[in-house]
Amino acid sequence: MMPDTDHAATQLSPRLRALAERLADHGLLLRGAFHPDPEDGLAADVRTVALVGNAGPAMWAHFSAARNAGDAPHELDAWTRSVLAPLAEDLGAGVVYPFGGPPFHPFQRWAMKAEGLRPSPIGVLLHPDYGPWHAYRGAVLFAETLDLPPRPARPHPCDSCVDTPCLGGCPVSAFSEAGYDWQACKAHVATTGAACRETGCQARHACPVGAPYAPDQAAFHMAAFLGA
Repeated sequence: MMPDTDHAATQLSPRLRALAERLADHGLLLRGAFHPDPEDGLAADVRTVALVGNAGPAMWAHFSAARNAGDAPHELDAWTRSVLAPLAEDLGAGVVYPFGGPPFHPFQRWAMKAEGLRPSPIGVLLHPDYGPWHAYRGAVLFAETLDLPPRPARPHPCDSCVDTPCLGGCPVSAFSEAGYDWQACKAHVATTGAACRETGCQARHACPVGAPYAPDQAAFHMAAFLGA
């Protein structure tokens, strides 16, 4: 992600700094930016893509305070749109989301370009600080080619992890070299998987990097997974 120190913030272009400040008002983070290529599937007039996401407890606190039961079953998506759409309009930019398609945008690939992240053995992009406990909520699209700070070169935590505890953390071995058995995962969570259902994916919990979501946030996301 973009460095969050005061010194690093001064390295951002004024447009990106303004975006980061506005996002912070809602507990969201500027999760890096990149200049798109034709393979990114965006209009030719999009010159800079700024990823928006969350990590840590801030976003959940803001969302919880503003929850509207009338937006169920897609409360978080509705809240995200209510925050990012007017914010992007104020900045004279566009916005796209990782939900509500088609079109479906390659947010995981964009994240690898913007932040230099790589997948973990269970497929989730692993952040050096947040581990598997982070997400992307949208992308703000600028028509200008904005100056970007150098992307920090940081080691991938999985490179020094010899035991891959995440693979052994799943109660039904849904993750393997063959891929992700989502049917087995979902069946377990819906029936005997109270720990996963109430506190979040146990494979993610087995990762030694990052602080897990609070139980209410984890339960919210697992309920959404079951309803998908």
